[in-house]
Amino acid sequence: MSEAKDPEEFYKKLKAQLHDTDMWPTIYLYKFIVPTNELKIEAIHDIFDNMGAVIKTKQSRNGKYTSVSVNVKMRDPDAVIAKYKEVGIKIEGVISL
Repeated sequence: MSEAKDPEEFYKKLKAQLHDTDMWPTIYLYKFIVPTNELKIEAIHDIFDNMGAVIKTKQSRNGKYTSVSVNVKMRDPDAVIAKYKEVGIKIEGVISL
């Protein structure tokens, strides 16, 4: 997920797609790319703490970036979008896919 020039329009479109494609609540897969930095990776863990999330990480070949996959049960599209926004605000340099 890359944010276009109008992030609110992007989230509006995402919400409609999520609403149309899944039955809620559902297990949702978040994917993030962050510069390899333990504090940034730990911050993602903290955001999804106490939600029963399964979090997997994998470093890039050269070790410069780390992909973080988060499988977590979400109640509705609004909750999914709220987490994307929270990650984007709290973690500098994160790329949401």
